[in-house]
Amino acid sequence: MADVNRGNRPLSPHLSIYRPQLTSVTSILTRITGNAMIVAALLIVWWFLAAASSPEAYERANWWLTSVLGDLVMALSLWGLWYHTLAGARHLIWDNAKGLELQVAEKLGWAVVIGSVVLTLLTLIIVA
Repeated sequence: MADVNRGNRPLSPHLSIYRPQLTSVTSILTRITGNAMIVAALLIVWWFLAAASSPEAYERANWWLTSVLGDLVMALSLWGLWYHTLAGARHLIWDNAKGLELQVAEKLGWAVVIGSVVLTLLTLIIVA
């Protein structure tokens, strides 16, 4: 039977006092970047398939990937790749039961975030 008072229930009290922690945010970002890299990989496959099919298809795909939007997507994908790589290295450390203390885990989280931004900028500077 349907609960007619469903919309009148109060929210859980923890929702008003909960503050996201860096470890939870980095965990969520790891999942997001993993899925975002799939989108970038599909765009690159589209570009290769277009190059193999016809000059017109290649021009269309190349126009999209070299547009401002395409450059932004590829730059964010590069950040996602570096972020995902560093987060994976952090998990390898944790898998060896190292760095699980709260202060160390927090430092590793910041290292992943800052390191991914720095490595992305360095890669863009070197490649461009």
